Amino acid sequence: MKQFDIIALGELNVDLILNQIEGYPELGKEKFAKQMTLTLGSSTAIFAANAAALGARVAFCGMIGDDSFGNLVETSLQAKHVDTRYLIRQHTYATGATICMSYDEDRANLTYQGAMDYMSLQDINPEVFKTAKHIHISSIFMQSGIRRDLLKILKLCKENGVTTSLDTQWDPVEQWDLNYKEVLPLLTIFMPNETELKFLTKSETLDEAIEKIRPYLNAAVIKCGSRGSLLLQKGKSDRQQPALLNKNVVDCIGAGDSFNSGFITKLTEGRPLEECQQYGNMTGAVNTTAAGGTTAFTCREDVERIGKERFGWK
Repeated sequence: MKQFDIIALGELNVDLILNQIEGYPELGKEKFAKQMTLTLGSSTAIFAANAAALGARVAFCGMIGDDSFGNLVETSLQAKHVDTRYLIRQHTYATGATICMSYDEDRANLTYQGAMDYMSLQDINPEVFKTAKHIHISSIFMQSGIRRDLLKILKLCKENGVTTSLDTQWDPVEQWDLNYKEVLPLLTIFMPNETELKFLTKSETLDEAIEKIRPYLNAAVIKCGSRGSLLLQKGKSDRQQPALLNKNVVDCIGAGDSFNSGFITKLTEGRPLEECQQYGNMTGAVNTTAAGGTTAFTCREDVERIGKERFGWK
């Protein structure tokens, strides 16, 4: 019996979210935003907090600075019932921060990586690979240390019977320097969105990208925005799951991470991947009913109630 259902491994920062912005930023000019929120950020942290809200036993392994933003990250994770024993305090570098400018169903982000860019395998407590049932990694292009050691990390997971998931997220420098042919066979589930997958595989279409990764996959779920998600499994037919669309979106920050949290929570409960996919679509939709990536996730009962009442989820 593992101590944790999920250990989220990776980037940590705070999000300064601006909503209701009067136009797009322009050099030399100043614009107004009507709403601001300072909250726990980073894709991996949103995933961890929401998985914990859904009832999973979650811990976090990541690097933060010895500063007020680091304190906010740690206390926010703890308030979300995420175990913080594996957090690493870095005295040389500050905690990362992202300014999120939200525009309807899209956003523009500006990120200072800070401490998270310096964490590598040598910083990780080896106990992590013994106590986790599942390890989730996200945003590897923001973490040069983790990206460099990714194959070693995944091999350690495999040696210790730990299932794994990876959501690459966007590459800010747009080099997409990841050898998916080496990485994918070591993953339990690969979780990109369709745009990221096309760039990663240097493909013009989603179909072309899928055929490039298919020979190396155990399984993948591709997030396709308003068209839902596509599940790929070795030896099975591809499965499209329609989206549960919100007609009154507050913002979409963290929707993909919330999808991941629902999917992986069900995976650690031993549910079939088809059920994981359905649940992920629901949790991704619920995310859009409140500002920020974690606000809508108070507890499993509330998330499922919103899923049923607002989206007809069953």
